[in-house]
Amino acid sequence: MGAQPVKLNKFSTAGILITLGIIYGDIGTSPIYVMRAIVGGHTISRELVMGGMSCVFWTLLIITTFKYVYMALNNDNKGEGGIFALYALVKRYKIRWAIIPALLGCSALIADGFITPPISISSAIEGLTILNPEIPTVPIVIVILTALFVFQQFGTQVVGSVFGPVMTIWFLMIGTFGAIELFRHPEVLIALNPAYAVNLLVNYPGGFWLLGAVFLCTTGAEAMYSDLGHCGKQNIRVGWVFVISMLLLNYLGQSSYLLQREGEYLDVDASPFYALMPEWFLPVGIVIASFATIIASQAVITGCFTLVNEATKLKLWTNFKVVYPSLHKGQIYLPAINWFLYFGCLLVILLFRKSSNMEAAYGLTITIDMLMTTLLLATLLHLHRKKWLVITGFLLLFLALEGSFLASNLLKLSHGGWFTVLVASVIFTATWLFYKGRVLRRKHTDFIEVGQFIPMLEALMADKTVPKEATNLVFLARVDDQNKIDANIIYSIFRKRPKRADVYWFVHVDITNDPYGASYHVKTLIPKKCFVVSLRFGFKVEHKVNFMFNQIVADLMANGEVDEESRYPSLRQYGFPADFKFILLKSRVTTDDKLTPWEQFVIKGYRLVKSLGISRAEDFGLETSNLRMETIPISIGRSADIQMERLD
Repeated sequence: MGAQPVKLNKFSTAGILITLGIIYGDIGTSPIYVMRAIVGGHTISRELVMGGMSCVFWTLLIITTFKYVYMALNNDNKGEGGIFALYALVKRYKIRWAIIPALLGCSALIADGFITPPISISSAIEGLTILNPEIPTVPIVIVILTALFVFQQFGTQVVGSVFGPVMTIWFLMIGTFGAIELFRHPEVLIALNPAYAVNLLVNYPGGFWLLGAVFLCTTGAEAMYSDLGHCGKQNIRVGWVFVISMLLLNYLGQSSYLLQREGEYLDVDASPFYALMPEWFLPVGIVIASFATIIASQAVITGCFTLVNEATKLKLWTNFKVVYPSLHKGQIYLPAINWFLYFGCLLVILLFRKSSNMEAAYGLTITIDMLMTTLLLATLLHLHRKKWLVITGFLLLFLALEGSFLASNLLKLSHGGWFTVLVASVIFTATWLFYKGRVLRRKHTDFIEVGQFIPMLEALMADKTVPKEATNLVFLARVDDQNKIDANIIYSIFRKRPKRADVYWFVHVDITNDPYGASYHVKTLIPKKCFVVSLRFGFKVEHKVNFMFNQIVADLMANGEVDEESRYPSLRQYGFPADFKFILLKSRVTTDDKLTPWEQFVIKGYRLVKSLGISRAEDFGLETSNLRMETIPISIGRSADIQMERLD
């Protein structure tokens, strides 16, 4: 992640090292609180410890390893992963309902961004209370979180190179202490037998509801798939062999420690994780744990940035300001989302205060996201014509497992789970209204054949009684194809104040289902006088329409297709270029419409979400000095039925 970054998605030792620092932070710091969440608040028993350990092992094996490391990584969108990559793949087949799991998964992941940094950092810092029970941990956590979010604007270019080594030290540390404790009580290895997991769920009182705590061991699995484009399939898979080995050693070590204290009561704030460390090493262990949880939080934050940016490019969310703080292509910073997450994290800290309380709010929304990924993956398997037995088996297995995790997590609703569900619900409602608003507007946007208005355009060009608007008039257009044009543009040129120009450009920006790539196509409607330009961007590519349009004009000039010297003799003799004016059209529902309550709700919601973002001019990267914004009325409802009577 330095100034000259390596290609992370290429398989290499450096790639594996950096992968450890990018995607394994969340799942890698889970041992701090998972066994405490399972056993805490209970009397330690062999049945509970062995059953809990067995559940953790099989969860990591089936969900994390089989579903994500094997199945999900094999279904990428040209090297990119995540819920929107899956949606983009399914969308190609015109599967309309796919938008629902995509938006639900996105909402759940952003809600997770509220809870992961606080619980991760709190669980590490609370280790200080072992050294001194009077240490106030909440202010320390708030200071660390504040510094973390303030630092986002500078990017991770400077410190990113140390993430991998720090996480490597972390995994070696937890694996070593786990192995030492395991050797003292090696019979805990028989907990890998799934019979112990079944016994816990079936026979232990309230055993099924412990699945909500077990699920915490796999909450970072989605990051492996989401960050596929940054790290590469082979780096993730090879890195996972090392990571799961260290995780299992630590979980087994904690289980061994707990079995040696069978019959004792484990307080909900106790830490079997830190209990594995000798007292002399504890300060060092807490420092390393703190750095590891900060790195885990960083991964979640940047993941949210990427997620929102992808949603914007897929036209599923309004445009936010995007900053590129480093030379690395994948590093972005969204100020609005950064501070939204920051205040959300502060609220979590102030509401729950301790990591043991946050555990109740953690995991529920991630279960929902995993279920949505399962649905989209199964749909993709069907579209790829996989055998029905494979698809049915995949669905039954993961709907049963993740459905069980969801059911057990529902118990958390009244204990804090309501918070993340509320956040996810608000985000989903906003994204759904924005999507439906776009659909409604698109449905009532008319397109006309280009050939119908060319004679009118030629007549306007020749009409010297109409003042000239500009030499080159550029309209940002929505078109179904290059043979049609948005009727709003015709309205703007002819029905409002007529806009005469020497050259007309109709530029359409099309966001493709591919993550990267930028290309263009030009269709000449009137030689040297009227062009339709189609710009095609991958959904992860930054919009720089002004810059790219200048390149296109230069290409056309070089080919002799357009003359772009000034049309004014006084300026032309000094070599001045022709002037350009960009026109951006903003459609708004006419006041004459009579809308249904649902249409009114959708439009108001769409406008509210739209107001949160930046302007279309900023999104397209257009200079404001040669730009005009125009509002065009559109009709999407029934005309108001009002009969006027003339009075004498």
